[in-house]
Amino acid sequence: MGILDGKRVLVTGVLTESSFAFQVARLAQQQGATVVLTGFGRMSLVERIAKRLPEPAPVLELDVQNDEQLETLADRVREHVDGLDGVVHSVAFAPQTALGGSFLEAPFEDVSRAFHVSAYSLKSLTMATLPLMPSGGSVVGMDFDAQMAWPGYDWMGVAKAGLESTSRYLAKYLGGQGIRVNLISAGPVKTMAARSIPGFDEFEGVWDKRAPLGWDLSDPEPAARGVVALLSDWFPKTTGEIVHVDGGVHAVGA
Repeated sequence: MGILDGKRVLVTGVLTESSFAFQVARLAQQQGATVVLTGFGRMSLVERIAKRLPEPAPVLELDVQNDEQLETLADRVREHVDGLDGVVHSVAFAPQTALGGSFLEAPFEDVSRAFHVSAYSLKSLTMATLPLMPSGGSVVGMDFDAQMAWPGYDWMGVAKAGLESTSRYLAKYLGGQGIRVNLISAGPVKTMAARSIPGFDEFEGVWDKRAPLGWDLSDPEPAARGVVALLSDWFPKTTGEIVHVDGGVHAVGA
């Protein structure tokens, strides 16, 4: 018997098997959930990846900047499940001009896109799926610690700070409807998205030296387990929280 038995979960951001989203979907199915996926752009790739789950999952297209797709999301989800108990936000993007040491030169147009996709979309996605959770539910987002400035992370780091604040305000305004909103602040993993960040390799030395529990940059499962735990009923009164799954790096100094 799994901790998500009978749960219906929407997982966004699936692209490859190494992604956090794929591992969340896999573990959620293993724990008894019915999973629906969303993808954007390379839909044929997402559909192929979906077939590699323990149970093939339906895939919906979702561009979090597309109002029409957000407005129709609930109806499209209902074609596969009659409601949702959990939503996973695993979507982030910043143009190259907003990364890699270009903080002082990045144009606002690119910065605003990073914020829209990586932070504001948590609110957009939550509101789009709210009609599917009339009895409450759990929204969990993927975060990277925004307490400090990281090499090359630049405006994505600012967007993550916005994501963290957005999650707290959602928790405040939706708590009365039984909606819990939390984030998993994961250590770095060599996903496709991470590889697009200039200077990402610099993270490897930091985590190798500082993580009290150690850290494997090729293993997204620890963070995915954290997401599944927050989707479950084992955190019924936890909301507005940032749970660190980073080997302990956030808690120690140099």
